[in-house]
Amino acid sequence: MVSKVATTIRSTRLDDTTLDEIEDALIISDLGPSAAARIRDKLAEKRFGSVITERELKEAVADEIAAILRPVAKPLDITAFPRPQVILVIGVNGSGKTTTIAKLGHWLMEDDYEVMLAAGDTFRAAAIGQLKIWAERIGAPIMTGPEGGDPSAIVFDAVKRATEIGTDALIVDTAGRLQNKRELMDELAKIRKVLGRLNPEAPHDVLLVLDATNGQNALSQIEIFKEVAGVTGLIMTKLDGTARGGVLVAAAEQYGLPIHAIGVGETLDDLRPFDPDLVARVIAGVA
Repeated sequence: MVSKVATTIRSTRLDDTTLDEIEDALIISDLGPSAAARIRDKLAEKRFGSVITERELKEAVADEIAAILRPVAKPLDITAFPRPQVILVIGVNGSGKTTTIAKLGHWLMEDDYEVMLAAGDTFRAAAIGQLKIWAERIGAPIMTGPEGGDPSAIVFDAVKRATEIGTDALIVDTAGRLQNKRELMDELAKIRKVLGRLNPEAPHDVLLVLDATNGQNALSQIEIFKEVAGVTGLIMTKLDGTARGGVLVAAAEQYGLPIHAIGVGETLDDLRPFDPDLVARVIAGVA
């Protein structure tokens, strides 16, 4: 993540000019106008007119960012009974959805949970093949079907099999196309209906994978997928490069959805629990 705040905060007096600079820097860092204004107001309320070092100012900004992020920092707990806990993973193509599924499966397996994958994105043959490779790499069983097949049929078979063998978590890939919202909505509705026949509580989680490099565009994806799929939580990927990360704050401010994890690299171990205080310090440029 690259902090615009870190290169902007220079003044030692918290006056209107400094507050304006901070607010502008936060907006540039993808926090959005609402969160930026909220942080500006909090700083003005607590410290206006005071002489403050650059370090203290950055820490004050980090504290206000963390205050927005802490309520949405929630672990992804496997609590479903009876098993399996069905986790639908959604997101646009290119968001890192398929690799995130593998990383999430690996993460859960490291915690001694039994995991199964289901290739419910039958729209793209590449998605099925990629998930097969990842399943083999992490040592998880996978349910697949033909390209263009019925995703709900694959999900039905996967839940049935996972229930029979006592799998703890079933992670389901889903189509990432948004060109036709109605088609995607109908497909997900059908999957939900099929799941309900086998387990009325399923899906237990609907996780939206977002690409942090998309900045504010990620917010429109949240809006669409909330309507289409009933999103219950977020995972933000690609926070290892030039992504500013502030969109996490904007998402927390605007939607209040749980943020479970962030992706910080390409390896299996690069999915990390979401740490609001650490992310806040990075955005604010606190070394």
